[in-house]
Amino acid sequence: VDQKDNDLAMQFDSFAAAVTMGGHGGFVWAAYAITFVVILVMIVRPVLSTRSVQDTIQREFDRKKAHEKDAS
Repeated sequence: VDQKDNDLAMQFDSFAAAVTMGGHGGFVWAAYAITFVVILVMIVRPVLSTRSVQDTIQREFDRKKAHEKDAS
């Protein structure tokens, strides 16, 4: 039972100690933040690009449809 309790024990004395990580917290949390931003950009950019392409295709379709209507 003691081993199980030891496995679940925090490696730091307090939450503040976990955040500062012995003076290295700034580097660690900055790395997490940079990673999060990169992943977010990798998800959002293609979505916005797809919407832009779809809007361009729709405008072109509408333009051709209006031109065909005017020609007839």
